[in-house]
Amino acid sequence: MIQITLPDGSIKAFEQNVTPMDVAKSISEGLARNVISASYNGTTIETVTPLTTDGSLVLYTWNNDEGKKAFWHSSAHVLAQAIEELYPGAKLTIGPAIDNGFYYDVDFGDQTISDKDFKTIETKMLEIARGKHTFNMRSISKAEALETYKDNEYKTELIENLEDGTITFCDHSTFTDLCRGGHIPNTGIIKAAKVLSVAGAYWRGDENKPQLTRVYGITFPKQKELTEYLHLLEEAKKRDHRKLGKELELFTFSAKVGQGLPLWLPKGAELRERLENFLKKAQKKAGYEMVVTPHIGQKELYVTSGHYAKYGEDSFQPITTPKEGEEFLLKPMNCPHHCEIYNSMQWSYKDLPKRFAEFGTVYRYEQSGELHGLTRVRGFTQDDAHIFCTPDQLDDEFKKVIDLVLYVFGSLGFENFTAQVSLRDPENPEKYIGSDENWEKAEKAILNATIEKGLDYVVETGEAAFYGPKLDFMVKDALGRQWQLGTIQVDYNLPERFELTYKGSDNETHRPVMIHRAPFGSMERFIAILLEHTGGNFPLWLMPDQAIILSISEKYEKYAEKVLNLLENHEIRALVDNRNETIGKKIREAEMKKIPYMIIIGENEEQENKISVRQHGGEDLGSISIEDFAKIVETETNKTLKQF
Repeated sequence: MIQITLPDGSIKAFEQNVTPMDVAKSISEGLARNVISASYNGTTIETVTPLTTDGSLVLYTWNNDEGKKAFWHSSAHVLAQAIEELYPGAKLTIGPAIDNGFYYDVDFGDQTISDKDFKTIETKMLEIARGKHTFNMRSISKAEALETYKDNEYKTELIENLEDGTITFCDHSTFTDLCRGGHIPNTGIIKAAKVLSVAGAYWRGDENKPQLTRVYGITFPKQKELTEYLHLLEEAKKRDHRKLGKELELFTFSAKVGQGLPLWLPKGAELRERLENFLKKAQKKAGYEMVVTPHIGQKELYVTSGHYAKYGEDSFQPITTPKEGEEFLLKPMNCPHHCEIYNSMQWSYKDLPKRFAEFGTVYRYEQSGELHGLTRVRGFTQDDAHIFCTPDQLDDEFKKVIDLVLYVFGSLGFENFTAQVSLRDPENPEKYIGSDENWEKAEKAILNATIEKGLDYVVETGEAAFYGPKLDFMVKDALGRQWQLGTIQVDYNLPERFELTYKGSDNETHRPVMIHRAPFGSMERFIAILLEHTGGNFPLWLMPDQAIILSISEKYEKYAEKVLNLLENHEIRALVDNRNETIGKKIREAEMKKIPYMIIIGENEEQENKISVRQHGGEDLGSISIEDFAKIVETETNKTLKQF
């Protein structure tokens, strides 16, 4: 007999070689019908894997992320089989599950694939799925594996890097693939399939290696779920920040300036400025002091901080000067500069905490294939701040930062979020700097503050920054997509590396603790996510143009200018459309530009000294005075812009 521990803590005895599916059946037939994957002692296994030792078992269904991963990983095998049958001679490489679906990288040789072929591939996938083929894992020697793939240099390269005795194949139907495991019981669970797109991808992400074709797909256990997902994709296309950014005239890119380097247009620059001022006002109340640091620093600065060792080879290369041996780097992070600002003076415990904040632009050389609009760029501005405090102040300071992040989310309409406590991976200590003692103190501080603030949180092992654990906020947008927004990190290590000190009440020298925080994260990425979350309908206080004045004819231009001046006196951002176009066309174009209020003026409005107001979306507020309209705007602004 073996003892199996279930997620609720209960322990049950089973005969040796019992399978996860057997365990599910012992709990309920309903659970057994829905179980599609499992893990044992933290390792993903099949539902038919025999269990031979005591351990902890977790059963996964489609409703679990792990279940979806197994479902989509298995579907990648089905896609690969379909491609192999439809494109003889194509060489398969790798095909992992991703956040939404899966992909398979393929060398099609002289053959080509386009969206015209998607339906044929989907039909073949469903034909294979209907066969209800089981996924069977088997071990194979390295020599046999190399012989199997002797005509596929990609699989050969993968196998050559594996140890004999650790290599497994997965078989289903007539198809075999090199695989580590983690599959659904059989292909019949796959009821709906869609090939989403194809793209170029370098083998193993290396620009110096062959370019392959990446085929993206997604599958579901019900056709209805695929239909809903495709509808969501259409909505996402409408909300694509690259499309909206162009329509709303916020930002652009230039091939001459360089990939991943956004150019902010006047309306976008104003939007950024309003966001910055919004946070600066809250930071000032919270005791932050603004600082400014240069865009470059000596290489030695980032060697000291550890950033060069972690990112130097994959980032922008050093800038040399006429002076021999002198090298500078484009700033990859603001924190080393802030450490040196702290080091410019001698501090007492009475001076702490010191809170230095900066909207600092940093530079990272992202691979061209990874760049995406504003969400992945090479130059971006962080709403960075670093708090230097005593160990006794750490808990209180951390909770104050949480309050600031929640204020930002509340004022910008992000209400659905989870806190993620990111800890180090104890199995890979080489990924991190600093002592075990400091890491334990930092991790404990984050967990305590998170619990005390009553946040809904999850713990993710292995997701910490290289210098310390962190609290990330995982926000769901209007379409249910999850984004990481806002981060707080506790750091005992950089203060040691930069030899930061303060004089304590005992008149002895002590080391401060450092908190890194960025509620927005980066201005570029935050604005991109906000654009997609709101569909361009920003909170009223943030809108570039809050109102547009539409005159019915040229006769009312003077009254339009008068209305504009009065609105500006009420600090309402407005503009006038005096073009010789129909009022219908002006309204349609104002709707497309997402302007919250359309003020229509003609003869009646001029005579009565009023304005007719129409809201974005079509609601007519009727004919009102400018003062009443100003009150409407003020009320709406106060409703969305929270007080800190």
